[in-house]
Amino acid sequence: MSFKLIIGNKRYSSWSLRPWILLKEFGIPFDEEVVPLYRDDSKAKLLAYSPAGKVPTLLHEGRSIWDSLAIIEYLAELFPDRPIWPREPAARAFARSLACEMHSGFGALRSECPTNFCRRPKPVSLSEAARADLARIDEAWRDARARFGESGPFLFGAFSAADAMFAPVVIRIEGYDLSVSPQARAYMEAIKGLSSWKEWLREGAREEWILERYEL
Repeated sequence: MSFKLIIGNKRYSSWSLRPWILLKEFGIPFDEEVVPLYRDDSKAKLLAYSPAGKVPTLLHEGRSIWDSLAIIEYLAELFPDRPIWPREPAARAFARSLACEMHSGFGALRSECPTNFCRRPKPVSLSEAARADLARIDEAWRDARARFGESGPFLFGAFSAADAMFAPVVIRIEGYDLSVSPQARAYMEAIKGLSSWKEWLREGAREEWILERYEL
C-alpha cells in the first residue's frame, strides 16, 4: 500500500499531527508533503488534494480522505490487525466517544491557546469557558486512565487513536503553562516520550516560515 499524507506547518498544525503520529506509532510507511498554511497560494494547493481545501488529507490508491478522524477510521479499517482502537468493546466505545468529543469540542481553549509546537512556556489568563474546557480534558484523561489504562501509560494502556486525537493538547498545556492534575501530567509525559512526538517537534523547529499571529 502506498500512502501520502498532505499536512500543514509542523510548527502549528495540530490537525495534521493527529494522523501523522498515528501512522508513525503503528509503523505504517507513508510519504508526506507539507503545504505551508496562510499563504496566498495555500488554498489552491490544498484544493488540488481535497474538496475541503484543508489539511490533513491522506492520498491512497486514487482516493482522497480528508479530516483527521476520517483518516484514522480509514486506517483502522485497512489495518484490522493493529489495535488502532482498543480491542475490548467497552474501551473502544469510550475511546471513540473521547475522540469525537476532542474533534468537535473545546472551542474556547482552542481559540485562546492556538497551537504552536515551538512555543516556550508562557502563562496566559483563560476565560471561564476555556478553564471549563481544560477541566473537562483533565477529567476525561483521568477517567480513561482509571478505567482502561492499567496496562500502560496511555489513555487505554497502549497508544491508540484516542491518544493521537488528544496529542496536540499536550503542547497547548505546556506552551501556555496551564495547570492540570498530576495524573494528566503523567499522561503528558508519556506522549512527550514518544519518538514520533520528538521528531515532529524537531522538524517543526526547522521550518523556515513563521506565522506571527501564533507567536504571541
